[in-house]
Amino acid sequence: MAQKVTEHALDYVIDEMIEVVENSKDEIFNISEEARSEHGYLAKELKETKEKVIRHIDNGDKLEQKVKFSRQRLAEVSKFFDRYGEDEIRTVYENTHAMQTKLAMIQQEEKILREKRDDLERRLVALIHTIERAESLASKISVILTYLHDDFRQVNEMIEEAKEKQEFGLKIIEAQEEERRKISREIHDGPAQMLANILLRSELVDRSFRGGNVDQALIEIKSVRQMIRTSLYEVRRIIYDLRPMALDDLGLIPTIRKYVGNIADYNNTTVEFTALGEDQRLHQKYEVAFFRLVQEAVQNAIKHAEASLIQVKLEICKSYITMIIKDNGKGFDPSMKKDKSFGLIGMRERVEMLEGKLSIDSAVGKGTSILIKVPHTITAS
Repeated sequence: MAQKVTEHALDYVIDEMIEVVENSKDEIFNISEEARSEHGYLAKELKETKEKVIRHIDNGDKLEQKVKFSRQRLAEVSKFFDRYGEDEIRTVYENTHAMQTKLAMIQQEEKILREKRDDLERRLVALIHTIERAESLASKISVILTYLHDDFRQVNEMIEEAKEKQEFGLKIIEAQEEERRKISREIHDGPAQMLANILLRSELVDRSFRGGNVDQALIEIKSVRQMIRTSLYEVRRIIYDLRPMALDDLGLIPTIRKYVGNIADYNNTTVEFTALGEDQRLHQKYEVAFFRLVQEAVQNAIKHAEASLIQVKLEICKSYITMIIKDNGKGFDPSMKKDKSFGLIGMRERVEMLEGKLSIDSAVGKGTSILIKVPHTITAS
């Protein structure tokens, strides 16, 4: 009964988190649709404004020609005023003045229309950028949401395999909460922060264009492109941490080799990987478990131990699988229990689920060595 309650609680937590992500995706979609609607309205207004500019230019040209002829007529009557009557001279002068006034008004209206046209064009460019950013972010969230579904589905499978452990459900919930905080923190500090910076930069581009500073706008656009590349890299890294597709396609050894290479480059740390013994596909539960073990141990060595060298050794034999993760970090006292040491607890639970053993050899200032040994019988794929 307690197991069923725990499973329902976990399902509730998972559903709540997925709902938040889906709501965020809907909000981004609404922003995109509103931007599209405004884009259509502004495009129509821009078309009408351009037509008005053309009409004003045409009317101005015609009126300017009339003003020219009227000025010539005025010059003629002024020069030979003795030939014309006072009324005729007054009429010519008033007509000329009226046409000049009207021409000035048309030119002023044309100037206002040109400024409105330029402003509409800048707003349309900004809206296009907003639509593109919204679509890109929605696409990234869709990918993350898909992986969240898959990853948490595996958690439910793990619970089914560990029904006899009464407290395992609670620990899984704690692990999910920690993973949720981790994903939220990484998205907030990475892609979300970068997207906010991109938005600010796009406003700088808009201001530069409004101010006529094209060179500065181009510089800002280059900066925005670099931010987008960095944001995309961060999203791909988060996705890879959630569940690398290579694990299903290529197997454990190639996935670990790729993972340690990526994390070494990203953290500027030396991570060495050695694979010994049988090189063949394992059952999915072993591949997932050992990849997660490597992932947790390496991340602990980088984040907490501040190691500059990490060595991972995996040996697959006919009757067992052995893994050693060793680092030259600051180490710790294994006898001292920490309130937030769930990473090591989770590693022990994974190993115990496979009926294996995990031992830790560490001391303050002397690095850490983790030995994992799991019984295993190699069968045909």
